[in-house]
Amino acid sequence: MTDQPRPFTAHRADLAALAEQGRRRALAPRAGRDFASNDYLGLAASDVLRDALAAGIARGLPAGSGGSRLLRGNHAEHEALEAHAARHYGSEAALFFATGFAANAALFATLPQRGDLVVHDELIHASAHDGMKLGRAGHVAAAHNDAQAFDDIILRWRAGGGAGTPWIAVESLYSMDGDRAPLAALADVADRHGAVLVVDEAHATGVFGPGGAGLAHALPRRDNLVTLHTCGKALGAEGALLCAPAIACDFLVNRGRPFIFSTAPSPLTAWLVRQAIEIAANQPERQARLHALVRHAAERLVPLGIPASGTQILPVIIGDNERAMRIAGSLRDAGFDIRGIRPPTVAEGTARLRIAITLNVDEDNIDDMADALAQAMATA
Repeated sequence: MTDQPRPFTAHRADLAALAEQGRRRALAPRAGRDFASNDYLGLAASDVLRDALAAGIARGLPAGSGGSRLLRGNHAEHEALEAHAARHYGSEAALFFATGFAANAALFATLPQRGDLVVHDELIHASAHDGMKLGRAGHVAAAHNDAQAFDDIILRWRAGGGAGTPWIAVESLYSMDGDRAPLAALADVADRHGAVLVVDEAHATGVFGPGGAGLAHALPRRDNLVTLHTCGKALGAEGALLCAPAIACDFLVNRGRPFIFSTAPSPLTAWLVRQAIEIAANQPERQARLHALVRHAAERLVPLGIPASGTQILPVIIGDNERAMRIAGSLRDAGFDIRGIRPPTVAEGTARLRIAITLNVDEDNIDDMADALAQAMATA
């Protein structure tokens, strides 16, 4: 009998290589003032959301669903949330998923068909990439936020015999750059080519649009639009809502393996998300306060050579991986939770700090952070 390799040998080697490159990750408890989370409206630990959760418990809502939606796991609260989300986000129908990753994976693995083409922004979420790998359609990246690049790719595909449906996949607000997609121009491209426009609103939901309905809400109503609204960022809960024409949701219920074979999200969570959507819609002062903080942060950071993004996500491009991590470490030592982001999460040579502005901080916290950042950048 020959000697067998030790189990997990390849895994140990991979982790050792990551450590050698300074890229091995580890979990750590949260600490310091919050400039890292996606809890943009400060709802996650708020009394108002805690009270909503207590009300759901008092109503006797179950903590677990007990099965998939197609078995006994379907609950009235799931359907109430989906109906409410469709009205609020301006779609014909909606489906609730346990996470944004699951929703994106299900969408791209299921809806684009063989012979279709998914043209996606080069910076789109990793979950969309994973879904495309599982799907039947071809897929190709377009230059970031370049509507003409999307148009050109579809034209070349059609000229080469492409006869299916094009799918244009973007984020409305990009999580590492803080910039917005040219949605109106992309919608025009979609209309010209009979394409479906897929807009991931993960970082815009709750923050932009009337009642926090997102950036795509500004588009005229259309039957070729799919939007994704995650519930674990500005809404302070968890899960994701895929909002789309009814035919798309019906197809996912019948063909979407991540939906069909997953245990349904908690009915209690569905109730909580519905309350969170209402809180964001009925307390516009939260959104206004956040935008005021974003403007204040820009006023403090622009003099440091950090361009304003115009959104709650403020990237500080450092370039060098090790220097980015040294600055992030200095800021954490000073009591500010700011994370360094390195390749492959971002492109080579663009290591950065990702500063997120939330209602968990105030103007004084931002002033202190800006002073500490200036000091750290000067000495790192």
